[in-house]
Amino acid sequence: MREKKLLEKVYDPRPVEARWGKFWLEEKLFVADANSTNPKFSMVLPPPNVTGVLHMGHALCFTLPDVIVRWKKMQGYNTMWLPGTDHASIAVHNVIEQYLAEKGLSREKVGREEFLRVAWEWKKKYGGVITEQLKRLGCSLDWSRERFTMDEGFSRAVKYVFVSLYREGLIYRDYYLVNRCPRCQTVLSDIEIEHKEIQGKLWYIKYPVPGTDESIVVATTRPETMLGDTAVAVHPDDERYFKYHGKKVLLPLQNRLIPIITDERVEKDFGTGAVKVTPAHDPVDFELGRKHKLEQVIVIDGQGRMTEAAGEEFKGLDRFACRAKVVEKLKELGYLVKVEDYTHAVGHCYRCKTIIEPHLSWQWFVKIEPLAREAIRAVEEKRIVFIPENWTKTYFEWMYKIHDWCISRQLWWGHRIPAYYCQNCGHIMVEMEDPATCEKCGGPVVQDEDVLDTWFSSALWPFATLGWPEETQDLKVFYPTDLLATGFDIIFFWVARMIMMGLKFMKDIPFREVFINGLVRDMKKRKMSKSEGNIIDPLEMIEKYGTDALRFTLISLAVPGMDIALSEERMAGYRAFANKIWNASRFVLMNLAEEKAATDPASLTLPNRWIRSRLTRTIKQLDKSLQEYKFYEAAETIYHFIWHEFCDWYIEFIKPELKAGNLQTQTVMEETLETILRLLHPFMPFITEEIWHHLPETGRSLLEARWPEARLEWIDEEAEAAMKFLQEIISEVRTIRAENKIPVSEKVDLWITGGQKSQQLVGPYEGAIQLLARVSNIVYSQDLAGEKNLLKGVAGTTEIGIKVAVALDLSQEKERLEKELARVLEDIKKVEARINNPAFLEKAPAAVVEEHRQRLAELQLKKEKLKKNLADLK
Repeated sequence: MREKKLLEKVYDPRPVEARWGKFWLEEKLFVADANSTNPKFSMVLPPPNVTGVLHMGHALCFTLPDVIVRWKKMQGYNTMWLPGTDHASIAVHNVIEQYLAEKGLSREKVGREEFLRVAWEWKKKYGGVITEQLKRLGCSLDWSRERFTMDEGFSRAVKYVFVSLYREGLIYRDYYLVNRCPRCQTVLSDIEIEHKEIQGKLWYIKYPVPGTDESIVVATTRPETMLGDTAVAVHPDDERYFKYHGKKVLLPLQNRLIPIITDERVEKDFGTGAVKVTPAHDPVDFELGRKHKLEQVIVIDGQGRMTEAAGEEFKGLDRFACRAKVVEKLKELGYLVKVEDYTHAVGHCYRCKTIIEPHLSWQWFVKIEPLAREAIRAVEEKRIVFIPENWTKTYFEWMYKIHDWCISRQLWWGHRIPAYYCQNCGHIMVEMEDPATCEKCGGPVVQDEDVLDTWFSSALWPFATLGWPEETQDLKVFYPTDLLATGFDIIFFWVARMIMMGLKFMKDIPFREVFINGLVRDMKKRKMSKSEGNIIDPLEMIEKYGTDALRFTLISLAVPGMDIALSEERMAGYRAFANKIWNASRFVLMNLAEEKAATDPASLTLPNRWIRSRLTRTIKQLDKSLQEYKFYEAAETIYHFIWHEFCDWYIEFIKPELKAGNLQTQTVMEETLETILRLLHPFMPFITEEIWHHLPETGRSLLEARWPEARLEWIDEEAEAAMKFLQEIISEVRTIRAENKIPVSEKVDLWITGGQKSQQLVGPYEGAIQLLARVSNIVYSQDLAGEKNLLKGVAGTTEIGIKVAVALDLSQEKERLEKELARVLEDIKKVEARINNPAFLEKAPAAVVEEHRQRLAELQLKKEKLKKNLADLK
């Protein structure tokens, strides 16, 4: 005799989640075996910032791949999902600088060594917050392999890559104009800049031509930079300025003569066709300056303040305060011609939103084109596939226009650049180990003060985390990884660079597929932000509805290529789904047989044949949806099967059989629930693990149970058609009752046409129909002609009617039938549109096309019967 382990009456997710979350980790169920002979499936987690706390974007980005990892593990794969965190240079700097400011200190006051000591202490204290939150989300990450982008082994890999690329000529140092954030006080790469349209001004300023009464008027959006002008440029074909070729103008406020130069890059139609050239403060001007060998005068420093070169009157001013003063002075001296409103895109720091400043300085760069060439080819040859496919175009658009990558940052927290400068002869050494003296002259050396861009180290994540540059077993087994799931906003920052570095140093792609998830927005499709007051905190939702409800909500909304419109109401709905599963499971457990009986397919009742057939189709569809990363489709499939087919129909239909002690029904019911729990586990791991352990004869964990295989011999078209007919009868009776406001408590008689044929099918299930449709007697008839007080309907293609005690309100019945006919006509229109669509006929499987044709025939027959019923009312 088997022991019955009943569930609590009410489902409380908190103790369940705490128990199984701890169990999975203690039992090391997420730990991969590098020596396993099973096929492997590996992934790396996009490392969240060490400063981070779980937000809804994380919850989505980590839940979706967890579905795949659990699914693969249950299929028998040796799964390895590697977690870790990123050191996030700028983000940590902001946090530590705020901390120091509260104590009246700054990074300059405490110095580099103390700043780094505080940063490491902070990382030790708070760096694990998000990893604990990931565990709470149920992510099946292999925590035994957790990495940090500044741990010892990873740091060595970063240094190795820098030195290798430098020695190959792919990393170089140059005095170049770069983007600098005055607030973060560091350089940013082009893709770390957010361009925003702002309403600005266009100032027209006249530059006098010495020895004449004439002036050349230039237009600028940044008058403060004129203090560093070293030329005025015009197009060589612009006839307005032919006479000024080779001459000079006087720079207002600075009283310095600067040349008039000609260049094809000048736009004749912008402003006056003459432009000021400031090589030290504008990217286009920088290139013009290099071409024409112009002086580079720096008038704005790295903090956004004016330098001594700006002149005594302006030095020390903030750049925007200087702008106001320059305009005031130009107006006062008569140089300002006019001012126009002008909308233009201005670059902002992606972290702190400060307007960036073009800044001339010595920086380190990666020569990117040779690396990009191979990365483009890998995607062109489909060795790497983007899902959805449209992101491939986005990837190519950026890769074809890629520029050299500025990788140095003026920060202290990060990987310090392994470049050393001789203080005597200026020789530069780039080495793995710190040199004691200069290799050239023996003089003392100092290390470069800058650190590497965070994305430089992150680009090595798929292989450096596995022990590279050592030839480890993990590297041999788990690289390349199979899937990367991430957001579209870091395709350029991270995905493309991982591809480049993987191909360069591993001679192989870092991953085979890239799944791009959408952004999580609110119901009005707005981005979630504090200023909008529309943030939904995942941890609050977990407390309120449970982790499984949060996970299933995100999965059900994850349509490839689309952003998610999230609402708390959806989570409440899926909490109700969890309750439905719990209650149905509780019913099953209460009705288990003392001993499990064998089943004979030939003697199974209709509901048992039907549920096995529907279960088989569900397994097939789930496998297809997950293979194609159609998470929303997979969620809808399992939800519909559990809620509507298993709970609403199957359990209700078998209640009389259970009451009669049908042992085969008890077995099918138990096996179906057990299979449901396996299918649902990747989506809702906590509740399924809890229920599964209440079933008799289970193993250590549901995660180790085998993923169900579709048993095609269980597909039973006849059973599905028969159950569909019974369901349609019950649904039609319910519809007629609801539309005629017949109380549930009032029993009615049901008339079914089709005579003996209908009776043979319906007869064994009269009890279920009477219970579910609230029917007293069932009468079988060839037709309904001549019957009085019948409310008529159509179940499938069979006419039915329910008899009421009072005379019919013909106008009300006419209105009801007309509504039903309108619904049928609309359905016919939709099905015909698909059948008449050549693309559908060409791409859809033959079975699906035939299914649509059969559906159309049924609808046409139903239409005719509804028309006949309407005619009978007249």
